Amino acid sequence: MTDPRDTPDPELATRAEPMQVARPLIDLRRQPDGKRDRQLLFGDAVTVLHHAGEWRLVKAEKDEFHGYVPAHALGPVQTPTHRISVRATHAYERPDLKSPDLVSLSFGGRIVASSETAAFIETDAGFIPRQHVCTVDHLETDPVAVAHLFLGTPYLWGGNSGTGIDCSGLVQAACLACGIPCPGDSDQQCDRLGTLLPAQSPYRRNDLLFWNGHVALVMDPQTMLHANAGDMAVAEEGIEAGIARILDQGDGPVTAHKRLKLP
Repeated sequence: MTDPRDTPDPELATRAEPMQVARPLIDLRRQPDGKRDRQLLFGDAVTVLHHAGEWRLVKAEKDEFHGYVPAHALGPVQTPTHRISVRATHAYERPDLKSPDLVSLSFGGRIVASSETAAFIETDAGFIPRQHVCTVDHLETDPVAVAHLFLGTPYLWGGNSGTGIDCSGLVQAACLACGIPCPGDSDQQCDRLGTLLPAQSPYRRNDLLFWNGHVALVMDPQTMLHANAGDMAVAEEGIEAGIARILDQGDGPVTAHKRLKLP
């Protein structure tokens, strides 16, 4: 089966059409109406490569992942001004926290502000609290601090949002917020992120630990943070205890210890 992260047909580029995600959260599927491979967030830029009935084959611009999304989930390209900087927020009908909430948006969602007040920014999705957004060009400096926003988020295979996330989705959210280019899957992340360290190297905050099919962020020399199926959530875990647990459950040893180059 064609890897969904690869361009399916170079000739499709000649029919490429820039668009963006116009729904709070959508699954990026391997086939029309097929299983989820990853997810896309509100405002994510995509390039439409092919029409398949009510489905569109797209390339996600943030990581070049390919997959199918419903045509109705896409809209015209707009230049974002802000992004969601907390795990999740609400967009309200009016600039009043007691007014009806219209939609929930997740960390990393990209929005366009049409006006601003002291407490809210106005967008096409509704009024969003100012303290829940940052300007789109703002970069965080500590991936672990970003990932920690998701502590307790339910584990969801292929998930990329504050309602459900997996190990590679957590690392990607943390890295992209810090301006570090990051693919969507842990095998690609192992290939492309950071510098490989020798075995038995000391652990440092923001190091990455990889297993076959899994990745975790080092919080401190004793603790890692990861979205994992053991807790079915984003959780802190002792590094040595976690390594032993993962080995005992049959998922093998650590395959790589890598150090991110931070901005």
